[in-house]
Amino acid sequence: MENPKKILFVEDDKRISDATKKGLEKQLFTVEPAYDGFVGARLATTQPYDLIILDINLPLMNGFEVCKAIRQHGSTTPILMLTALGEIDDRVKGLDFGADDYLIKPFDFRELMARIHALLRRANPTHDQASEVLREANLEMNLVTKTVRRDNQPIDLTAREFELLEFLLRNKGRVLSKMDIIEHVWELNFDTNTNVIEVFINYLRKKIDRNFEPKLIHTKTGLGYYLKAD
Repeated sequence: MENPKKILFVEDDKRISDATKKGLEKQLFTVEPAYDGFVGARLATTQPYDLIILDINLPLMNGFEVCKAIRQHGSTTPILMLTALGEIDDRVKGLDFGADDYLIKPFDFRELMARIHALLRRANPTHDQASEVLREANLEMNLVTKTVRRDNQPIDLTAREFELLEFLLRNKGRVLSKMDIIEHVWELNFDTNTNVIEVFINYLRKKIDRNFEPKLIHTKTGLGYYLKAD
């Protein structure tokens, strides 16, 4: 069984720290809290972590100073910075100091999870993600030439259709919820109330399924979509 990912959470508000730590541990992460910037910087530069969540307004050392110290130490651990609502300068400054992403406080836990998963995927690409050709039945996607063929016939896809099909192919047989697709293919601030995902699934079906056998894109009612040669 894979070891749980270890997160350093540097946040001086103990209420936020405790609630977030509890939620992350339910998602099978190991979380180590730090309540000031000095301790956060010391832990981040002496202990191994898979991810660091870093508030900006911290005692002793602020989040920018901590982030700078981590990067000057040579660490490439992904850093997610927490910024106050509307403080655009803080977000830009955090990224300039070496942060990988930011999240506005107060944050929704689901968005926090989406950001964490995205950063961990970026930091730890799988072997499959490095492969150049994805296949299922008579469908073939070449990630180098950005081409798709079905039964050896070229299929013309838009950039977004290509990204959606790639995600489906990488997760063959797995039912992908609307939130899974939003997190991986669309921006994280995407409006979940629109039907654009359904529209793009239909676009793909028309292009890669309508004139071919076997059918590859399937709907699991109420749960999501999956790609598999049934």
